[in-house]
Amino acid sequence: MSKTMKDQLVRDYRARLGDIEDAMLISLRGIDANRNNAIRKGLFKQDIHVTVVRNALFGQIIKGTPLEALEQVLSGSNAVVYGGESVVVMAREIVDLIKDNPELELHGAVLDGELFEGDEGVTRLSKFPTRDEAIAQNITLILSPARNLVGAIKGPGSGVAGLIKAIEEKLEKGETITAG
Repeated sequence: MSKTMKDQLVRDYRARLGDIEDAMLISLRGIDANRNNAIRKGLFKQDIHVTVVRNALFGQIIKGTPLEALEQVLSGSNAVVYGGESVVVMAREIVDLIKDNPELELHGAVLDGELFEGDEGVTRLSKFPTRDEAIAQNITLILSPARNLVGAIKGPGSGVAGLIKAIEEKLEKGETITAG
C-alpha cells in the first residue's frame, strides 16, 4: 500500500473516531455480506458505528489515547465499534448479536482506559450499569433512608390522626367518648 493511501486511511480513522474514549474491537470474519449489513444497520439505528481497521495503522492512531489498551488485542481481522450511548450499551448489543451470529468474535473493549479482554471481558462489561442506571441506583440508595424515616414518622402519626378523626366524628354525632 502506498504512503499516500496509508496517510488517507489514518486521516479517515481519525476523522471517524474523533476524540472517543471508549470502544470495542470485534471480528466480523465468517459473517456473510447480508448478515454483516443487517448487523451494521441494526447497530447504526442506535448510533453505534462499525469500522473495519488495518491493525498497524489503527495501532498508530490509538497510541497515547484512552483507547491505547486495545493495542493488546489488536491481532487478526478487526473492526472497531464506537459511538452509541456508552461502551456498556455497545457491549450489550454485541453480546446479544452473538446469539444469532456465533461467528462474531469479541476481542476486547475499553472503558475509562481499562481493557476488558475477549468474550469473558466484554460479557462482564455488558453487565455493568450504564451511566443513567448508575445514577438512578445512587439516587435510590441516597433516598432510601429518608423514605424509611418518613415512613417511620408517618406511621404512628397516621394512627393518631385516625383516632382524632374517629373522636371528631363521634363528637359531631353527639356520641359520648369513653376511655378504654
